[in-house]
Amino acid sequence: MRPRRGTATVEFALVAPLLLLLLAAVLNYTMLLRAAIAVADAARAGAQYGSLSIANASNISGMQTAALNAVPDVTGATATASKYCQCSNGTIVNCAGGTCTTGKVRTYVQVIVHATVSSIFSYSQLRFSGVINSTSSMRAQ
Repeated sequence: MRPRRGTATVEFALVAPLLLLLLAAVLNYTMLLRAAIAVADAARAGAQYGSLSIANASNISGMQTAALNAVPDVTGATATASKYCQCSNGTIVNCAGGTCTTGKVRTYVQVIVHATVSSIFSYSQLRFSGVINSTSSMRAQ
C-alpha cells in the first residue's frame, strides 16, 4: 500500500476556486436582491404617504421625499410621483371637476423609483443592465 500524503491538499486546491466562485455569485445576487427590495419598499413608502389624505396626494414633492428617505443606502435613486383620478369602471378622468357616469371619482397616487446598481462581478451569460425600477400605486383616503 502506497502512502497518500498530500491528497487532501491537492483536492482542496482543485475545489477551492470553484467554491470561491460560487460564494462570489451568491454574494453578488444577494446584494442585487437587497437593492431591489429596498427600491420596492421606497416606492411603497412614497405611495403610502400620498394615500394618507387628499392633501398628501397633491404633495408630489412630499411623496418623492418619503420614497427617497426610505432608501438611503442605495445611491443614485430617483423618485417620480404623480396623482390621477379614476372612475370605478377604470376610466381616467380629470381630477379637477371630472365626473363619472357610475360611482364617485377616486383619487390615486403613483410613485416610481429608479435606481442604478452595479454588480460586483460581471457574467457574460447573465445580462444585467443595473437598472432597478419599482412602481407602487395606492388610492388616496
